[in-house]
Amino acid sequence: MIAIQNLCKSLGGKAVLRGFALDVQDGETVALLGLSGSGKTTILKCLCGLLLPEQGTITFDGVPLTAESRSQLRQRMGYVTQDGGLFPHLTLKQNLSIVGQETGMPEADIEARTRELALLVKLPLEILDRYPAQVSGGQRQRVGLMRALFLNPSYLLLDEPLGALDPITRRELQGELKELIKRLGKTVILVTHDLLEARRLSTRIILLEHGAISQQGSMEDLLHHPANDFVRRFVQAQDHT
Repeated sequence: MIAIQNLCKSLGGKAVLRGFALDVQDGETVALLGLSGSGKTTILKCLCGLLLPEQGTITFDGVPLTAESRSQLRQRMGYVTQDGGLFPHLTLKQNLSIVGQETGMPEADIEARTRELALLVKLPLEILDRYPAQVSGGQRQRVGLMRALFLNPSYLLLDEPLGALDPITRRELQGELKELIKRLGKTVILVTHDLLEARRLSTRIILLEHGAISQQGSMEDLLHHPANDFVRRFVQAQDHT
């Protein structure tokens, strides 16, 4: 379980998170939505220890996230960014191997894990000898997901993982990601701008406004019982048919 309490964070002198609080149960997939600057990515960066809040607490199964504990806790998290976050000067296989090497994993185990994950995300093994610039955006995202899953983390933090893809590839990968999340049973926090994507992938939607929760619940809750005018306008601005 992830427990976030009274999280406050400022960037560039501007308050981004204002007392944000959220509990995420084991095996739950939560989608964070909101306008640009509403704090979605900042929440993820605080969760993985890239940013430390000025106020508030984050705990993973009762273990507090601190400057001292974040390195150890990061091994329990998989983090995927919009562009995959791959090192351009390394092959796809090297991008994966480096994760295992940093934790002292034997080369034979790295090879076995690479093959296992390639099969899981439906990526041909021969592609792994190429560099990121030599493959498609969908393939880069699959490798980014493989890297996030390499150490079999308990938690997946997904920051617009499909946002840079064309609509056809994005829809295809949404289906694959949904199936994968269900199959693995991970606890997932997904950042997206797309209400339909949140509906397809998550069990609960969190709509943020100015660093705080404006409304949370199912897509139907937001559609039929908007908490305020902001929620109503946000939903109406997207095609939710």
